Amino acid sequence: MRAFVGVTDYDWFRLLRDSAPLDEINFWQPSGKTQFKALKPGELFLFKLHSPKNYIVGGGIFAHSSILPISLAWESFGKSNGAQDLIQMRSRVAKYRKEKVDRLSDYFIGCIL
Repeated sequence: MRAFVGVTDYDWFRLLRDSAPLDEINFWQPSGKTQFKALKPGELFLFKLHSPKNYIVGGGIFAHSSILPISLAWESFGKSNGAQDLIQMRSRVAKYRKEKVDRLSDYFIGCIL
């Protein structure tokens, strides 16, 4: 069995940890340009925090990935995106895209479930 380690931020992790148990979560990728292909369904996806915490905090079983408009990702997964609301999610995506928050555009993000 293979495993993949995805690097995430503490706020994403904390919200999901405090919302447990969850049937699924969306480990989103801000660029939305490439399809995630590192794992096959059933393989292990681990979550590691950004530095300075820099350690594995959890994981799950990879189901599938897709590229979706951010509005559809929010509508489909809600707080399982690791954000309280769509506004907060857009802010987090913008931070990692190194862009200003765009509250109107329905840009694409990668979704790993």
